[in-house]
Amino acid sequence: MIDFNWLILVAGGLISGVIAGLLGIGGGIITIPLLVTLGYTPVQAIATSSLAIVITSISGSLQNWWMGYFDWKRVIYLGIPAFLTTGIGVYFANIIPPYIILFTFGIILLANIYLIELRKELVLKQAENTTLEFNPLLSKIGTGGAAGILAGFFGLGGGTIMVPLQILLLGEDIKVAIQTSLGVIVITALAACTGHTLAGNILFVQGLILGCGGLLGVQMSTRVLPKLPDVTVSLVLRIFLGILSIYVFWESWVNYQ
Repeated sequence: MIDFNWLILVAGGLISGVIAGLLGIGGGIITIPLLVTLGYTPVQAIATSSLAIVITSISGSLQNWWMGYFDWKRVIYLGIPAFLTTGIGVYFANIIPPYIILFTFGIILLANIYLIELRKELVLKQAENTTLEFNPLLSKIGTGGAAGILAGFFGLGGGTIMVPLQILLLGEDIKVAIQTSLGVIVITALAACTGHTLAGNILFVQGLILGCGGLLGVQMSTRVLPKLPDVTVSLVLRIFLGILSIYVFWESWVNYQ
C-alpha cells in the first residue's frame, strides 16, 4: 500500500509539474487535493506542497532561462512584495479551520476565471481609448503581495492569483505572465517552505517524491508552452480552474462535516 501511495505521489507530482510550466500556477492545485485525499491534514498538504513547488519552480525557471524566456527584472519586481507577505499567509494557515481554507481556495479559483475574462473586456475598451489605467508600481506591489499571502496560506506558490493579475493589472501577454509567475514562485515557495518547516508541518519524504515528479513534468511543459496559441492557453487555464474549484468545494464540505 505504501508503494502504491508513492506511485500516486510521483504521478501527481508529474501532473502538477506539467501544469506549473504550462499555466504558471505552481502545481499546488494538484498536490494539495491529492495529499488531502491520501489522508493528510490540509495544513500538512499545504506545507508539503510548498516543498514540492520549490523543486518544480526552480527546475522550470532554469529551463525558461536557458530558452531565453526569463525576465529577471519582472521576477524581482513581483518577487520582493511576494516574499515580504508570505509569512502572513503561513500564520493564518495555522490558525484557520481547514474547511474555511479549502472553501476560500475554491472562491479564489472561480474569481480567477472572471479576472481573465475581465482583461479581455479591458483590452477591447483600450482599443476604443476608454480603458482605465492602473498605476504600474501599485499594480506590481499588489500582484506580488497577493501572491505571497496565497503562497503561505494555500501552499500554491501564488501563481493562481498572480497570472490573472499580471494579465489584468500589468497588461502582460499570457505566456509572459506564466513564465514570470513561475520565477516569482521560486521566491514565494522558498519563503513558505521555510515558514512551514519551522512550524513542523512538512512531510519531507512525500514532498521530495512529489517534487521529483514535478521536476520531470515542468521540463516537458516549459518546452511546449511557447509553441501553443494564446487562446488555447487561456482556455485551458479557465477550464482547469473551473473543474478544480468544484472538487475543492466538495473537499471543504467533507472537512466541515
